[in-house]
Amino acid sequence: MRQATLLFLIQGDNILLAMKKRGFGEGQWNGVGGKPEKGETLEETAIRECQEEIEVTPLSLKHMADLKFYFPEADKDWNQEVKVYICHSWQGDPAETEEMAPKWFKISDIPYEQMWEDDKFWLPKVLAGKFAKGKFHFDEDKKLTRHSVNAE
Repeated sequence: MRQATLLFLIQGDNILLAMKKRGFGEGQWNGVGGKPEKGETLEETAIRECQEEIEVTPLSLKHMADLKFYFPEADKDWNQEVKVYICHSWQGDPAETEEMAPKWFKISDIPYEQMWEDDKFWLPKVLAGKFAKGKFHFDEDKKLTRHSVNAE
């Protein structure tokens, strides 16, 4: 299973989401993140991806979730284990890039209907300060077919 990261910037009761402009997840709001480069830790990956995707340098990350995503056999290269981080301090102002268009949302107004279906099951737990572990299975149309989430 490939490793990946997901990072959310939090400021007070606001969360920064980014509209994916190309590639996997295009047209959906999400955090920033991606796959590690050779020799890179997952925390280093989260920082680099944040710099590349929204031109912000996270200063402190908190690991808040371990999520596993499973896709059908034809799309099994999309299977991934994702480490989710939140960040309350960073350098720079979020800026749009070729890949992502960032926007602040009130945590109470997160547009879950424009995100991956799984987000509504684990993200509220993370934002409530709980560590989440989850498994999510998708069909050929990238629709969620089953899931399990535990939070501590």
